[in-house]
Amino acid sequence: MIITTTETIPGKRVVKTFGLVRGNTIRARPLSKDILAALRMIIGGEISEYTKLMAESREQAIDRMKAEAERFGANAVICVRFTTSMVSKTAAEMMAVGTAVRLED
Repeated sequence: MIITTTETIPGKRVVKTFGLVRGNTIRARPLSKDILAALRMIIGGEISEYTKLMAESREQAIDRMKAEAERFGANAVICVRFTTSMVSKTAAEMMAVGTAVRLED
């Protein structure tokens, strides 16, 4: 399965468009990570606990979007975009959206 943010893929052509597909996840921050993050905010630097949490969320959203595209019979998702939103003070949603298509050479 090809996943891309572009509209076209060199050497391939879209022969069928299935439409919008999406995958999302909502994750809560564990209190232990908030404590470590608070310490890092005082010292400065990257808050690696949150970086890892967002990376895992992004991968799960992509996996779910890909699974939805496969159910349609697509072999690619083009024009992929990511969005995030706060659900509560300690939870955020990560969503991946794109267009499921069938590509041929």
